[in-house]
Amino acid sequence: MTTATEHHDDAVALAGAVVQARLAASAQVVGPVTSVFWHLGEYGTGQEWQAVFITTEDRYPEVERYLAAHHPWQNPQITAVSVTAAAPACIAWAQTAVKTA
Repeated sequence: MTTATEHHDDAVALAGAVVQARLAASAQVVGPVTSVFWHLGEYGTGQEWQAVFITTEDRYPEVERYLAAHHPWQNPQITAVSVTAAAPACIAWAQTAVKTA
């Protein structure tokens, strides 16, 4: 799943908090990336920092809630893409990393 922020430090803070809470096995902050978009009826472009999270389908709702509550933007883009194939060891690692006690 992904989201983006205007500032690098915001993306790192979100990534760190989600991983420390064991809602995601890992996160990568990528950027800056150039976004091209429509927002509030206006066309625009801008630089953003993308945070990419590795989590499980059952943890997605919790990650979404966390990001929506702590994101610096009022209506952030939060999206997920299903993984159709992955190395079994990677899947096992992610599942273990996000398990709760």
